[in-house]
Amino acid sequence: MTATLRPTTIEAPLTLGQIAARFDLALPDQAAHDIVITGITHDSRAVRPGDLFAALPGEHTHGAKFADQARSLGAVAVLTDPGPLGSADRTGVDLHGLPLLVAEDPRGVLGAVSAAVYGDPAQALTVIGITGTNGKTTTAALLAAGLTAGGRTVGVIGTTGVRIGGGILPSARTTPEAPDLHALLAVMRERGVNVVVMEVSSHALVLGRVDGLVYDIAVFTQLSQDHLDFHGTMEDYFAAKASLFTPERARRAVIGIDSMWGRRLADTCQIPATTYALRQDAQVTCREIVEERGSQTLLVDDGSGVTHRVAVGLPGEFNAANGLAAWTTLRLLEVPEAIADVGMADVHVPGRMEVVDAGQPFVVLVDYAHTPDAVERVLTAVSPTTGGRRIAVLGCGGDRDREKRPHMGGVAALRSDVLIVTDDNPRTEDPAAIRAAMIAGTAGLEGDIREIGDRREAIAAAIAEAQPGDVVLILGKGHEPGQEIAGTVHPFSDREAALAALGASA
Repeated sequence: MTATLRPTTIEAPLTLGQIAARFDLALPDQAAHDIVITGITHDSRAVRPGDLFAALPGEHTHGAKFADQARSLGAVAVLTDPGPLGSADRTGVDLHGLPLLVAEDPRGVLGAVSAAVYGDPAQALTVIGITGTNGKTTTAALLAAGLTAGGRTVGVIGTTGVRIGGGILPSARTTPEAPDLHALLAVMRERGVNVVVMEVSSHALVLGRVDGLVYDIAVFTQLSQDHLDFHGTMEDYFAAKASLFTPERARRAVIGIDSMWGRRLADTCQIPATTYALRQDAQVTCREIVEERGSQTLLVDDGSGVTHRVAVGLPGEFNAANGLAAWTTLRLLEVPEAIADVGMADVHVPGRMEVVDAGQPFVVLVDYAHTPDAVERVLTAVSPTTGGRRIAVLGCGGDRDREKRPHMGGVAALRSDVLIVTDDNPRTEDPAAIRAAMIAGTAGLEGDIREIGDRREAIAAAIAEAQPGDVVLILGKGHEPGQEIAGTVHPFSDREAALAALGASA
């Protein structure tokens, strides 16, 4: 797991006293000044000998409750707040025998302290952060492919996992927690990576997961409704994304301005920005898209008087936008255009417009689309052959933004010929209630709308329904290897379920 990946050595580890002085933190026990810190974590289960354990105040509990476990695994000190805790005497100098490093807001300094503990690894790397509701994973893949073709050694951190060179590791979340992130960057530095491409979620920005890091380039794809269960309003969601485009977090920006949110960000951005667009005049503008079998070529105007032919090895207008974002960023990084095209023309992203082919006379695609905007983009992007139909399989996740459910059902019904409403990751919610909310959004719309709760059965039904020339789109989960039901994650893959159904129907 990425949470346990650490560099093998730290060239000049800091002492507790050095950390206290650097960040103006209280160290009540001066006898602890010379204790050497070789790692940091806020997860007591992930502690290693020599670690500084960050005991953070939480909504329901306090990390100090786990200090004894941290001590038993080798923690040598605790970073925490000065507030009184039932398990500690804050007037003393220890917590379960551990010296204290005290910060008024320990979460607020966690990122910077983590960076320092691991030797500020980002300073030796070019780090690119990509944010947006949709497009982060694909843009990261296109960018990494172009950089690799250009001879760079690339690390990738994102939704589909962590890649260091040729190795892939699973990832628990899009953007790791700050201690894990800086440890990962240190590992990448140690293994010869020189450019890191990472997805930056809005949660990560709000919760401080990317604190202690200044991106060389921040990329904005677009913004549409999602995560309002966390942010509350679109204004707050936008503010979270926009916080990446400040001098405290990034040096340069690449901003897509096809949406009003992008235009607004470009107008208010506090750092040097390059804009790109498919349908607006921008500094980098796509004037024409030439569709080819499963890929496309963009004719791009960058104001130089030369029309650039940009290859993108993925179909759909939204992937044209992702490709334009990647190409614009590659130009800022001075990757030669011809080399960048070689990489971007041969990209396949798990769970993003991924073709499932068992020789059937119709197309089956798996895609991560899980917002109203993304569902509409994917369904609009595919074109069945003459007389063919769009058959969509779609659910909504539980314990997440409830407002988008009827919108997703409505747009899916409007853009498909057959819609099978099914379960996604219901998590702790009643799956039938989630499906009902989606179906409520289809009221008044004509079309063939069915409800099959079991996702495997829904995929099988869609494939059994398909005829030559049809397109089956299995949406929402993409690359995910599991399905969370009632708090338990069961092994499940949309791709494998589709292959099994195709085999059964052969």
